[in-house]
Amino acid sequence: MKPKVLILVDWPKDVFMSLNDVADVGFGPFESREELLEELRDVEALVAGVTPVDRELLENAPKLKVVARFGVGYDNVDVEECTKRGIYVTYTPNALSDTVADLTMGLIICLARKILQADRYVRTEWAKPGSLKFPLGVDLSGKVLGIIGLGRIGSSVARKAKAFNMRITYYDVIRRENLERNLGVSYADFNSLLKTSDFVTLHVPLMDATRGLIGERELKAMKETSYLVNTSRGPIIDEDALYKALIEGWIAGAALDVFTEEPLPLDSPLIKLNNVILTPHIGSAAAETRRRMAEMDVKNIRSVLMGKVPPNPIPEQKGLVFKR
Repeated sequence: MKPKVLILVDWPKDVFMSLNDVADVGFGPFESREELLEELRDVEALVAGVTPVDRELLENAPKLKVVARFGVGYDNVDVEECTKRGIYVTYTPNALSDTVADLTMGLIICLARKILQADRYVRTEWAKPGSLKFPLGVDLSGKVLGIIGLGRIGSSVARKAKAFNMRITYYDVIRRENLERNLGVSYADFNSLLKTSDFVTLHVPLMDATRGLIGERELKAMKETSYLVNTSRGPIIDEDALYKALIEGWIAGAALDVFTEEPLPLDSPLIKLNNVILTPHIGSAAAETRRRMAEMDVKNIRSVLMGKVPPNPIPEQKGLVFKR
């Protein structure tokens, strides 16, 4: 019998079905977690989206050899438990860097030129007699863009921002002098970046050190005319502190593609604010990107099922070889 592969993302099925020559491919979703756990008992490879891959799930998947994340973030996977059990965890680096960076720049432009507010103004106010003039936005040229995390996505944002003649500073736990030279960006310590940037954009993974990285202290350190953008992970920002900052004018506005709770509850106070842009975690949501991600997952799974090391293990498992 062929090994069983379970796909917990809903697109693109045709790419995942290319594993049919070496595996029996099945798809979610399931009506309950219990149904999912039952299905996992014979699964050897799992493509995981938002479903938490925790100890309970792993205990119900005794044959599992690889968890292929559909994306670059894997904070919802218990890496330590997978490693103990000899289960590879893979991800899709580079497949979505430019796509997330595109969205980041789009949000920055929308904030600077008030594009969403302008759309609402045209639909509801512009043609009314005596309507107020639409407020001015700001130029991007010459503004300081502060990038927190100059990895694959942060570097791509820097390259794109250069085309808008922005001055770029960055903070990273690892100073990247080669990128400073190649991209023409300047290093700044964390506090200095917050104080001097006109736009601050976050591109760090979610871990203990970054959870709540931007809170009340950090928001008060930013300029009143500055904007905050987050396309990484929701819990990196203290949303209660951000709400307070937006209503009290500590910063001018924000754009969020990710949230502490997803989907964002309809009663979230952020929804009522006009100085925040909200998008539904669409950083990688481009057709070409999702296909590249699926193709990388397929390569990783195929390698493991053939007894080889996958080409894209997460950094914590780099160099490890599991035999099961």
